[in-house]
Amino acid sequence: MTWLGYERPDGSYGARNYVLIYPTGIVADTICHFVEGTHNVVIASTPYGPTEDTAMFNRLCVGLGRNPNIASVIIDCTGLYWVQSSASPESLAKEIAKSGKRVELIGLGHKDTMSVIGKGIKLAREMVYEASTLRRKPVDDSHLAIGVKCGSSDATSGIAGNAVIGYVYDKLVKAGGTAMFGETTEIIGAEHLLVKRAINPRLAEEILLAVRLNEERAKNTGEDIRGQNPSPVNIKAGLSSIEEKSLGAIYKSGSMPIQGVLKYAERPKEKGLYFVDNWEARTSIFMGYAAAGAQIVLFQLGGGAYHMDGPLYNPATVKFAPLIWCSANPRTRQLAKWNLDFSSAPVIEGKESIEDAGERLYATILNVASGTMTRTEMLKYVEPTEPYVKTGPF
Repeated sequence: MTWLGYERPDGSYGARNYVLIYPTGIVADTICHFVEGTHNVVIASTPYGPTEDTAMFNRLCVGLGRNPNIASVIIDCTGLYWVQSSASPESLAKEIAKSGKRVELIGLGHKDTMSVIGKGIKLAREMVYEASTLRRKPVDDSHLAIGVKCGSSDATSGIAGNAVIGYVYDKLVKAGGTAMFGETTEIIGAEHLLVKRAINPRLAEEILLAVRLNEERAKNTGEDIRGQNPSPVNIKAGLSSIEEKSLGAIYKSGSMPIQGVLKYAERPKEKGLYFVDNWEARTSIFMGYAAAGAQIVLFQLGGGAYHMDGPLYNPATVKFAPLIWCSANPRTRQLAKWNLDFSSAPVIEGKESIEDAGERLYATILNVASGTMTRTEMLKYVEPTEPYVKTGPF
């Protein structure tokens, strides 16, 4: 099957065609306000110090700039971000430029904010015009990368919603594409099934190690993660134990062999299925998948306690890595009204098979990749994104 994408110099294809202004701040925000076709990732905080977290953060920044949905990048050299970061704007630009994209620096050696903004607006208009001259081309599924997150899980998630996504993941991987799943805390109690799919014993041990370290981190705070998960929302929705929750959650990974374990925001070196050692926080996961090269992210929603009659929260990355909201819960479908992009509730109702729903979701993904807007993508409001950190500043 094919979709329509924007060809990039490194051979990747974008589902969207934005100019990224980075990092967050008054300069980027003002440029994006004045110039249509630009985007800024609103990051809530940055880590301090030469720790694992700062290395992750730099990897995140490079990955966002290299995402196939980004045509070119403007980096603002002013502001406190560069005091906090162990990277320089020049080094960040150099890494992003390895993808063949145009990367420009503004404010280097010139700290007058208004002048920097003026230069940035002029430059952004030029780069957006360049991007607008590109045309979508038919491209096969092997050029598609997807990430997935499930949330507010209930019985419908494991029975249908995640299973439908698992079908999609198998189909994508068989077509030569890239599929990523994660949430290390959401595989506890089911990790023994995932390790059977690891391509070698070393990889199986990496998966087990990721689980063990996450449990140890929780215990070091005085908490047992098995006593905190499932959450009250999950319990209210009918899930009884962490094992039951995890057995349903891993269905979204499908059944194909697992090629590797990735760090947060780490880009796969080859195509295939990957487990990402990340946390369950929603917005940080979406941003991490985008940095890893995902053009699209799926969110499988259960029932839980969501107030679905209002707009769904809108992470800052979904503008250039569209978020497809899915649910198998008939009640959620009813409450969500026009906020869901896809419903597999007919599977629960006995009106559709997992395979048929999977084909329908796959077609939805290809349509979105080809330009169809998602529900949250239409909203201008975005929420700040908190990056996933492990070690903290000290």
